[in-house]
Amino acid sequence: QVQLVESGGGLVQAGDSLRLSCAASGRIFSNYRMAWFRQAPGKDREFVAATGWRLYFANSVQGRFTITRDNAKNMVYLQMNSLKPEDTAVYFCAAGQDKGTPYIIDNYDYWGQGTQVTVSS
Repeated sequence: QVQLVESGGGLVQAGDSLRLSCAASGRIFSNYRMAWFRQAPGKDREFVAATGWRLYFANSVQGRFTITRDNAKNMVYLQMNSLKPEDTAVYFCAAGQDKGTPYIIDNYDYWGQGTQVTVSS
């Protein structure tokens, strides 16, 4: 079993930066693909970024967001720069086996409770 706890969300202005953190506990962390998804009100949960044997980013955040992990601390981070109002969502940390496409929800076994990010214009 893997437990994931996100933190770092908040209210920021357009153009600001924010770093989200995800603390993982339980089974071996370093073997898992770690990802961030987000869900805006009234919309489906969507892929943002993932780190496994390589990095993956959604087109909408490419060049603005960075995902990193610290296996020694069982942490994964999402650095978000040049934030836009359309980045407003609840951001979820996810963990799954590092195989198959990283872009779909079904390929992740464990989820955090989410952290709210609100970007004002």
